[in-house]
Amino acid sequence: MSSNIREPAVAGYFYEADPKELKKRIEWCFKHPLGPGEIPEEVIGERNIIAAQVPHAGYVYSGPAAAHVYYAIYQDGKPETFIILGPNHTGVGVPVAVYAKGAWKTPLGTVDIDEEIARLLIKEEPFEDDALAHAGEHSIEVQLPFLQYLYGSDFKIVPITLMDQSYETVKKIAETLIRVIKSTGRDVVVLASSDMTHYEPHEMALEKDSGALELIEDLRVEEFYGYIMKTNVSMCGYGPVAIAMFIAQYFGATGLTLKYYTSGDITGDKSWVVGYASVIFGRGIIKPKKRRERIREAVTPI
Repeated sequence: MSSNIREPAVAGYFYEADPKELKKRIEWCFKHPLGPGEIPEEVIGERNIIAAQVPHAGYVYSGPAAAHVYYAIYQDGKPETFIILGPNHTGVGVPVAVYAKGAWKTPLGTVDIDEEIARLLIKEEPFEDDALAHAGEHSIEVQLPFLQYLYGSDFKIVPITLMDQSYETVKKIAETLIRVIKSTGRDVVVLASSDMTHYEPHEMALEKDSGALELIEDLRVEEFYGYIMKTNVSMCGYGPVAIAMFIAQYFGATGLTLKYYTSGDITGDKSWVVGYASVIFGRGIIKPKKRRERIREAVTPI
């Protein structure tokens, strides 16, 4: 079994390696002026969030943005499994790699793989069982401490990393995920891990990313792909986000951007930035509420 434990690759680099310091950092993300502003409270009710787009840079940069997604998910109720899709930054492994057995470890403990869903996926193209593709990849790993902070180890994950983000491939992935989610009856949230524009001036990143986010919110996948190619948006995880959009479409969800900022808003240097966006996709989108606002507010899809 120990050979199937995926050790953390970026602890002490993207986030703190010490458990106590890591929890403090996550609380810092929630309480940050660019974050939700407070630690979330669980709200019991019908789950509405189907999927989300969440950034994956170092916590000091993108953590407050990511915290918006986890704030919303925690208020929405606990899913059984998180299918986490991220781009393959390392160039190692197969085009669409599932980590199919065992568990992932972070400084906050271990999280089991949902081996039933993983087994069903790797029976179909383009999914393959490949732990090597995940060994040094950060885009999925950095999501886990947030989830562990909220839920301990009482959830499962299916990590999927994509080197092939072509439209045809992501459409096939989405169709298979929908079938598997339905066949297992599992209560799932799909997390698409992606940063937005990389290494451009703040104003240019804001302009490009605003156009992309409008299409993401409206679930216009083909137009989104066209926009990415036409404007050369250097968004690393556009494939995972498109998969989340397809799945949201199928389950009758709509999109809502919770937060967007760039690294320049954190560092003060706006000459060369990376954009970070948090988006949720849900049925009758639940807008996350603060403690002082006890009534939950919904935006009803047209």
